[in-house]
Amino acid sequence: MEGGNQTSSFEFLLWGLSERPEQQGALFLVFLCMYLVTVAGNLLIILAIATDAHLHTPMYFFLASLSCADILWVSTTVPKALMNTQTQSRSISYAGCMTQLYFFLTFGDMDSFLLATMAYDRYVAICHPLHYTMIMSPRRCTLLITACWTLTNLVAMTHTFLIFRLSFCSKKIILDFYCDLGPLMKVSCSDTQVNELVMLFLGGTVILVPCILILISYIRIVTAILRLPSAQGRCKAFSTCGSHLAVVALFFGTVIRAYLCPSSSSSNSVEKNTAAAVMYTVVTPLLNPFIYSLRNKDMKGALGKLLRGQVSFLRGQ
Repeated sequence: MEGGNQTSSFEFLLWGLSERPEQQGALFLVFLCMYLVTVAGNLLIILAIATDAHLHTPMYFFLASLSCADILWVSTTVPKALMNTQTQSRSISYAGCMTQLYFFLTFGDMDSFLLATMAYDRYVAICHPLHYTMIMSPRRCTLLITACWTLTNLVAMTHTFLIFRLSFCSKKIILDFYCDLGPLMKVSCSDTQVNELVMLFLGGTVILVPCILILISYIRIVTAILRLPSAQGRCKAFSTCGSHLAVVALFFGTVIRAYLCPSSSSSNSVEKNTAAAVMYTVVTPLLNPFIYSLRNKDMKGALGKLLRGQVSFLRGQ
């Protein structure tokens, strides 16, 4: 069956979160809570930044964009996994799988590019403080965000188009709880050599280029910080970058585990790969708001004001 001729009745079967029926109820509650906390936490970050004039700076503009991408990213995979867990169904339609793949790649790659953009912002702020407002102007910030969205959409469209051209075997079980490139290629009857080469090239670009840019930025940042005369200034500068470094380590660490470590189709390996995918797609967006809010005094202050305002509003009613 050719990819371009797939009918609306064609379906894939997702492996899901677990093969064990006795775990389904507990997994549903855990992932539902994680999803709700992720959406609520990232939404609070966005609202706090939007409502506090002191946070209308490039750093927080990029942070709000990251929170928005995280909400959309986790919403691409988790609701479908929750629905399948609740209904005891593994099916996902062909069109639904292609749509999920496209948006998963778009928002996942967006995180990678945004983290590199945020590293560049910190580099300019610490290494070129006198020219910061000129370099990181509103126009440049908008252009950077637009470039990130454009690149991620092009990458996602390329991968999705190449997957769309494949034909699929009768064994259509995707060994994951969402549609991803690797598991989809494993159930294809077509020659996937082109897909694998493109995935290697574009995937390497999306992961390695931001990693290299972040590494270069922080080498220069650390060099500049160590030259500061006062210990208080050095501590403040390191504190400013600490949250971003923690998120970078968490994100790229889980990405490397999920995509660059060898896997097999055995049941034990599939469970390990699913656990790695959960860390990458669910836990990382869940922890990002906590990392930024707990390590950032301005962010904590803005969240406090926002929550106090909500309480006052509710009491006024």
